[in-house]
Parts: sequence; structure tokens; C-alpha cells
Amino acid sequence: MPHVRSDVDAPPPRWGDLPPLIASAAEPVHAIEDPLFGQLFDRFGDARVVLLGEASHGTSEFYRARGEITRWLIENHGFSIVALEADWPDARVFDAFVRYRPAPKGASQAFTRFPTWMWRNREFEGFLEWLRDHNRLRLEGKRAGVYGLDLYNLSASMRAVIDYLEREDPEAAKVARQRYGCLTPWADEPAAYGRLALTSGYARCEAAVTAMLADLLERQLAKGGEDGEGLLDAAQNARLVRDAEAYYRVMYYGGAESWNLRDTHMFETLQAVLDAKGPQAKAVVWAHNSHIGDARATEMGQVREELNLGQLCRQRWGGEAVLIGFGTHGGTVACASDWDGPMEVKPVNPALAESHERLAHEAGIERFVLDLRPGVHDDLRSRLADPRLERFIGVIYRPETERWSHYVECHLPEQFDAWVWFDETRAVTPLPVEARPEHQAGDEETWPFGL
Repeated sequence: MPHVRSDVDAPPPRWGDLPPLIASAAEPVHAIEDPLFGQLFDRFGDARVVLLGEASHGTSEFYRARGEITRWLIENHGFSIVALEADWPDARVFDAFVRYRPAPKGASQAFTRFPTWMWRNREFEGFLEWLRDHNRLRLEGKRAGVYGLDLYNLSASMRAVIDYLEREDPEAAKVARQRYGCLTPWADEPAAYGRLALTSGYARCEAAVTAMLADLLERQLAKGGEDGEGLLDAAQNARLVRDAEAYYRVMYYGGAESWNLRDTHMFETLQAVLDAKGPQAKAVVWAHNSHIGDARATEMGQVREELNLGQLCRQRWGGEAVLIGFGTHGGTVACASDWDGPMEVKPVNPALAESHERLAHEAGIERFVLDLRPGVHDDLRSRLADPRLERFIGVIYRPETERWSHYVECHLPEQFDAWVWFDETRAVTPLPVEARPEHQAGDEETWPFGL
């Protein structure tokens, strides 16, 4: 099992003994496909929430590794919630697939908006197929599910709330239509509502969407455990509509407010799912490093006053929240040059000098896990305490401006509980996006992507 790279020269003098210290603390990992890959993550099996990051939204190794870690935690440690940096109504399509439930309305439109490759890729499809097979012989209440934490798909969430009320309480559905009527003209282009709210000087739809959420939460309390799945789904869609209204209203101001609204929404959604599933429920979260690393240990929190999901999880669950970051030195990545642009596969620039990634590269180990928790490698933790650059590639990657567009200063040992390293990585394999008819009986082997 070749872990040590042969192309590593002596580290530059400026690093001193840091690369050897990292190499001595690093735990080399098996190939991702090796059944033993997940064993290294047994140490986190008692957590309530394990957050798995990624240094880009288009790297195969990150998706495959998260899939194997999640598989291990589900099979061996009782995790039953897989929460994604994805919109709630879209992720319900995945959940229906893996738990053998009827496809929700509008399923054929899920994940057809930019960036389609983020969840429509071969690597994630493989995980969904495994999870569906895992659930096959389990009772419905014991099946692991998939949930979305994000807030962008405003129109689908409005539709889902009204559809639920049409089934349960047609009179309440009429009220919902009236309340959501304010946002309906902008449902498919919510940024236009944000521009209007900015120029109008007031939040014309805020009261209506807040009242709708309050009504559904009151129903949830009144019904207790009855209709748990349907009412949870409706309440979370109503939460998305409320938070999306606020998000698009403040996004034009810039600053930290829109980011903080989004990550607070993701945290509240995660907390709501855990509460709904009971005190023994345990979740794995898949999101970008920028969301799952503790923002207080980064330039995001210290300079820009941004909070994030990882920080809020630590504040809520303490040591029962485990934050695991991922990193790479080079290779290729699936990305776009501009928002809503076509997907490209670009080479990833070698990590900048004075970055955590360059230090890991100089350690000379192909792939490893670095346990950063207090009391494990305290000498290394103290040596890594100074802030260094860390690379964040989202769906946009602009190598020509990389230092300014993709690096922030971070205190790695405070940001993450562990760091998973792949020295060279490759782009995800995207799946085609095709308009398809709604799910029909007999499509089980190919739905949700129809491949």
C-alpha cells in the first residue's frame, strides 16, 4: 500500500521540522475502496453529529471518502441522518429513493439548476445506491434518510407547503396561497425580489412568510408524533421560504448578514431533523470546509464576523460535534469560471507557499488522517497554532486570482477536529441533466437520475 511519495525533496528551511512532525502524527489511510478505509473513523462513532467537509465542490476523492466514512458510521455506529449542503425539497428526492418512498412532486426537476454537478455526479450516485441497498431489508422506521440543509429552492418549497396543506387542510391551503402570493411573482428568480426590497426600502413579504411558518410549527406541536414525516417536510419547507425571503432581501447589502442567515438556517434545519428523529438520532453532514470548520478559528469569523454551521454545532453539542476537514495539493477539479456558467475541468494549482496545504504536501505522504483534537498531538497542535493560508474552492474556481479569491487565513487545530488529506485529486464525473417524466412504477432501478 504505497502511502509515501517518492517525489518529495527535503523541505524548505522555512518549514523547520514541521513537515516531519506532520508526517509522524499523520495516520496513512487505505485506498478509499478498501473496506478498512472507514475504520480510522471509529474514534468519532460516539458523536451526535459528524460534519464532513470538502475543499472544493468538484473533487472525486472528497465525495468517495465521505461516502465510505458515512457508510462506516451508519453500519457500525447507528447514524441514520445524512444531511447535505443541498436544498430541502431537492434532497427529498434522494430521500424517497433511498427509503423506498413515493417520489415527491417535481422530482424530475431536482438538482437541474446550477451547479448541477455538485450532487448529480457518479460518485454521489454510487453512495445513494449503496444506501438504498442498505435500507432494503430494514423496517421503514429504521432506514437511514437524506436531508437538505440549504435554502435556495424557494419555488419548490412554496409548492411543497401548499401541496401538504391541500391534502390535510384545504382551507389552510387557501391561506397559504394568499400569504405566498406576495412572493409568487419572484419564486423562480428570488434575487429580483431582493433587488425590489432593496429599492423599496422595506420587507414586503416578511410578515406573511413568517406567519406561515408559525402556523406550521404550531401544527407540529399540536400533532406531536402524528404525521411526523409529512409535517416535518412541510414545516421545513416553510422555514426555507421564510429564511430565503430574508436571505435574498439582505444579499445586496454585502457583508456577513446573508452568509450568517444561510448558515443559521442550515443549523436550525439540522437541529429540527435531529429533534424529529429523537434523542438517539445521529447525523453525518456533507458540506464545504467553509461551512463545517469552526468559523471562529478563521479569517471568516475573526475579520469578517461570519459564523458557520460547524461553529453553531460546537456551541450546541460541544464535544459531540466532530468537524472533519479535507484538503489537497493539486490535480483537477470540476468547476465553473462564473456563476451559472458551464462546467469545466481545470487543473488545480499547486498549493501556495505558507499554506497548510503546502505543509501537508511537504510531509510526503500520499493520503492520511491527522487527528487534531486536544490531547492527541499537542506538540504539533501548538506548532500549527499560528494562522496560515487555507484554500477554499467552491463551484467557481479562478486559478489566475487564486491567492485573493480562494485562500483565507485559518488556525487549523481550532478549525477542525481532524483533517483528511489527499495529495493529488481528480474531478468528479458529472451525470447528464435531462428532462424526464415523473417517477413511475418500474423505474426503481434507475431513478432518481434515470441512468
